[in-house]
Amino acid sequence: MHILDLAGVPAGYVGRPVLQDIHLRIETGERIAIVGESGAGKTTLLRLIREHCTAPTAIIPQDLGLVQALSVFHNVYMGQLHNRSTLHNLRTLFWPAVRDVDAVRSVLTPLRLPDEIFSAVRRLSGGQQQRTAVARALFNDAPVLIGDEPVSAVDDHQAREVLSLASTQKETVIVALHDRALALSFADRIIGLKDGKVALDTLTAGLQPGDLDGLYKS
Repeated sequence: MHILDLAGVPAGYVGRPVLQDIHLRIETGERIAIVGESGAGKTTLLRLIREHCTAPTAIIPQDLGLVQALSVFHNVYMGQLHNRSTLHNLRTLFWPAVRDVDAVRSVLTPLRLPDEIFSAVRRLSGGQQQRTAVARALFNDAPVLIGDEPVSAVDDHQAREVLSLASTQKETVIVALHDRALALSFADRIIGLKDGKVALDTLTAGLQPGDLDGLYKS
């Protein structure tokens, strides 16, 4: 079943077109990596996908969107704010329920962050903050995960762990990645952007990083 079907859709910002004539269909269950040089429109395409996706989405934005003054627990818990009452959410700000703490810890454990659950986000390293944003998206019950460079601040081993974890917990995963080898090892489909258009849309089977060189050369 498809969750997205775009036919000739443009996208951009006020007064600045970024993408043109986007034709894109995404099916439930796909693992998609979006690649291309900086400024090719990867973030814009992710925004377009989110806006038109027919299934609920959980987001990992490039700027992470974390509340620095709050704890890891509270930032991850935000992934479920929409499923809880206002009273429960207010109480959780000051007196978290044991079941909520346990639920958040279970998400943090495979991301190697359980010991930081009550640490203020501002005290974490860049990689820890990025994994906190991943945990928030995984805690969200949306079946579709959209991530904008979600593993750029962690090492290669951790990046593979994070993407594998996302693949097991979300029905559909769509991520922009700058590491071509990582994109090919994670995804079953590659979408390549160049000059504001989809220049490549193919299955990853048999592809090598060098096969994507054309996306990065003028």
